[in-house]
Amino acid sequence: MMFGMDGVREPVGGRTDGPDGGPRDAGGSRGAFAPGVTGRPIWRLLLRGLGVYLPGWETPAGAHEVPAGGRRTAPVWFGPPAFLDGEAGFGLHLPERRRGLEPDREIYVRGRENPSFGLVVAGPSAAIGTRVVDAAALVRFARRLTFEELLDTGDADSVPYAVRGARAVENVVFLDRAAGVGLCAEVEPSTRAVRCPVYVRLGDPAERTVRAYGTALA
Repeated sequence: MMFGMDGVREPVGGRTDGPDGGPRDAGGSRGAFAPGVTGRPIWRLLLRGLGVYLPGWETPAGAHEVPAGGRRTAPVWFGPPAFLDGEAGFGLHLPERRRGLEPDREIYVRGRENPSFGLVVAGPSAAIGTRVVDAAALVRFARRLTFEELLDTGDADSVPYAVRGARAVENVVFLDRAAGVGLCAEVEPSTRAVRCPVYVRLGDPAERTVRAYGTALA
């Protein structure tokens, strides 16, 4: 299903710490937010996805800053199962991968002249099909889902449309409620570089908390 992605209001207020110790656990200062994250399309897509798949859960006021430290020769473990890999942003190291899983997804469209597609996916992270989930892997997965969603196997004319739609995917939010994690990837419009500037921790159903972490480069 496809929706317009504009007009999502940013939240105001909200807690800046919680039972998991807040951003201080991630190397940031308590209450310090990553600059620029909430103004990006990926953040608005995250809020929309939380409203669709986690209604009633606490909406994060911002993304707690985690210094990225520029390029690195090896990833830095941020907290199971997440890691931070310099300019590439956040990633997930999963215990398994599985084929054939069909997570829920919603496609959003932003703009009219040259529309870009955003995808919110909810389901097990193992469905992505790789044990190391970085920005490139998540965008590839989202483009495949978009192609499959837009393709009408009974209409050959739908192939070019599905291909264009897949190529136009520029923002992806993946939410794994069972594992309590989420990952957000974006494609930089001018350079076409992909990165994951936001990582999400989901509290248990009793708490219904959502904590977002963003890199200083975002």
